[in-house]
Amino acid sequence: MLSYRHSFHAGNFADVMKHVVLVALLRYMTRKEAPFCYIDTHAGAGGYDLRGEHARKTAESEAGIGRISLATDAPAPVVRYLDIVRRYAATAGPSGYPGSPWIAAELMRRQDRLMLCELHGSDFPQLRQMFRPDRRVHCYAEDGYRFSIGLVPPAERRGLILMDPSYELKNEYSMAVTTLGRLHRRFATGVYALWYPLLAGRDSAMLRRSVDRLGIRDMLNLELVIADRNADVGMYGCGMILVNPPWTLRNDMELALPYLAEKLGRNIDSSYRIEVWSVE
Repeated sequence: MLSYRHSFHAGNFADVMKHVVLVALLRYMTRKEAPFCYIDTHAGAGGYDLRGEHARKTAESEAGIGRISLATDAPAPVVRYLDIVRRYAATAGPSGYPGSPWIAAELMRRQDRLMLCELHGSDFPQLRQMFRPDRRVHCYAEDGYRFSIGLVPPAERRGLILMDPSYELKNEYSMAVTTLGRLHRRFATGVYALWYPLLAGRDSAMLRRSVDRLGIRDMLNLELVIADRNADVGMYGCGMILVNPPWTLRNDMELALPYLAEKLGRNIDSSYRIEVWSVE
């Protein structure tokens, strides 16, 4: 599990989708004056250099943020995300790309808190150093699956929990679902965002069925497919399962996902899905 480094994949199409959704969620959470807590179970290093050794080795960002960074025709939810990316690059350098923790910190207010878990021995020191001056932010060199359970319910009674595992191990699919269920039982009103990959040879539908069996009442499933699942591309798409999604999110994604499918798709098989789950 600890071999995964997000620096190899920063700014790829999956990051673009995940961060477009995250920006939309954070904008909604900050509409109310009441404070909230943001929890990131797999925070990574906090920010990345797209010209660094790892990013250049895979060049995945070229088919992700590289395709839309200069866009003039993007819908509003994508424009808001691009604005955040540019704000990070203005401080970190033109090849800088923000991780989810930096995006959250940038959009959250003085009264809000950030709880960031990262277990990787190389990424955690970078994460801690990035946020050392920020008293809102608490960084933990802990397993986010286990440690996050003790962070809910937050004192603020409002919360956004991002789960973005690497899924390097086969049992991480079940670990992610189990953790989501445990978190929801302790904090049923929280907003949860669980990212997952679409990989040839891996049954992501099984993950969705497992989440469905949790019996959670209000969920939204989003998927972005950028290539034929039978093509030799590894990850051909990705998805996010939202628990207690804001009422504004579906409208935002109906604007963003068709655009991302068109701009980031590798062939005519690119597509998207917006699926509402409601357990009676």
